[in-house]
Amino acid sequence: MFIVQLKFSENKSQAKTYMQGHNEWLKTWFDNGIFVLSGSIQPNVGGGIIAINITREDLDEIVAGDPFVKENIVTPEIVELSPSKYDERLAFLLDT
Repeated sequence: MFIVQLKFSENKSQAKTYMQGHNEWLKTWFDNGIFVLSGSIQPNVGGGIIAINITREDLDEIVAGDPFVKENIVTPEIVELSPSKYDERLAFLLDT
């Protein structure tokens, strides 16, 4: 499981221009079962994504394809999380 943090960069003001492409990019990877959660990181410093069912190398390629990353609106940081404890409601995340 991976946590992707997309931190706003100096081009943050361009986000509105590329929002549709970013949302389409998110939808593609939700539809493919790779992304299971996304949202804003408060206070308005960027966004976050939880990704499963993927290797780090493949996730790096996917993240590089985000229009926000391509246009330097955000800087990505990817962290691998190896859960050792979890609530049973989240067990589906470990079946990857």
